[in-house]
Amino acid sequence: MTDIFSVDQDDRPEAPRERRRLSRPVTVLLICVAALVVVVLVVVAIAGIYAADLARSYDERTTKLDDAFPEASTRPAASATGAVNVLLMGSDSRGDATDLDDASSSDQRTDTMMLVHLDADRQNVYVMSIMRDLYVPVPEHGEAKINAAFAYGGSPLTVQTVEQLTGVRIDHVAIIDFEGFRGMTDALGGVDITSSRAFQARDTPIEVGVNHLDGAMALDFVRERYSFVDGDYTRVANQQLFLKAILDKTISQETLTDPAKISALVSSISDYLTVDDSLDAGTVASLGLSMRSIRSSDVHFFTIPTDGTGTVGDQSVVLLDQDSLPALQQGLRDDSLEAILPTIVR
Repeated sequence: MTDIFSVDQDDRPEAPRERRRLSRPVTVLLICVAALVVVVLVVVAIAGIYAADLARSYDERTTKLDDAFPEASTRPAASATGAVNVLLMGSDSRGDATDLDDASSSDQRTDTMMLVHLDADRQNVYVMSIMRDLYVPVPEHGEAKINAAFAYGGSPLTVQTVEQLTGVRIDHVAIIDFEGFRGMTDALGGVDITSSRAFQARDTPIEVGVNHLDGAMALDFVRERYSFVDGDYTRVANQQLFLKAILDKTISQETLTDPAKISALVSSISDYLTVDDSLDAGTVASLGLSMRSIRSSDVHFFTIPTDGTGTVGDQSVVLLDQDSLPALQQGLRDDSLEAILPTIVR
C-alpha cells in the first residue's frame, strides 16, 4: 500500500465547529470505513459467491437515495475513459442520511468525504480524502467549508460541489454509518496488527508485537493519539497499519473461501449503508468482476492537495492548493493519476 495517504500539520484547524456531531478521531476513522465499502463488496463478486440470496440481502438492507444527484445541466460529461468515480461520505446516522436529498430536512454536515476513482482498466483504486474544512465555492451559496454543502442541499448539492471542484462526474454515491465499521471488523473475526511500541489505547492495552483486535478494540487503537508525543502523526500511521491489516484479511483465502464470513461482511455493512438507487447488487457485482485482479497494494490513498489553514471571519478553514488543482483535475479526467500524484502530493 502506498504511503501517500497523509494528514499534515497544516490540514488540522483547531477552531471549534458548530453542529459537530463526530469527534475528530471518529472523523478520520470514517475515512477508513468509507474506503472499505467498495472494496468489500467487490471482494464478494471476485470470490464468485455473489449468490442470488446475498444480492437480494444487499438490495433489501441498504437504504436508497431516490435523488442523489443534481440537475443534469449542471454536471460534467460522463468519463470518456471508462473510469468510475464514487463519492463516499461518513454519517453518524443513516436515518439522517435518507433525508439528505432534501435541503430542508437536514442540517447535518458531513465529517468525512472521499472520492474513489476506479481507473479505466480496473487495475488500481485511488481514494482521495477531502478535508471537511476545505474552503471552496458551493453553488448558489458562495464560498464555504465543503461539508456545509450537505446542510445546504443534501446529496445533490454535495455532488455538485465536488464535481465543480474536481471537474469530473460522480457516478455513484454511498454514505456509511459509523457502526458499520465495528460489525465489519467482528465479521472478519478480528484483525492482527503489529505494533512497534506498547501503549494504552483508551480501554485497550497495545503490546509490542502482534495484537489481535476485535471491533471495539480496533476503534480504541485507531482513535488513540494522547499516548504519543507527535499525536496525530502516530495515530494516522496506526490507522494505515490497521487499514492494511483489514484489507489483507478481507481478501485472504480464509475469507474468500468462507461463504458465511462473506455473508456476514455484506450484512454488517448493508444495514449501515445508504446508496444512490443505481448502486444495486447487479452494479456492484459487475464492478467487482471487472476488478477481479485488484489486491490491497493496488488501493492508493491520498489527501486532496491543500495549502495550509487560514481564517475566514471567526472560522478556521483549510485552504485548497490552487496550483496543484489543475493537475489533479487532469489526472482524474484523463485517468492518469498514477503519473500525476507524485508531483502534487507532499
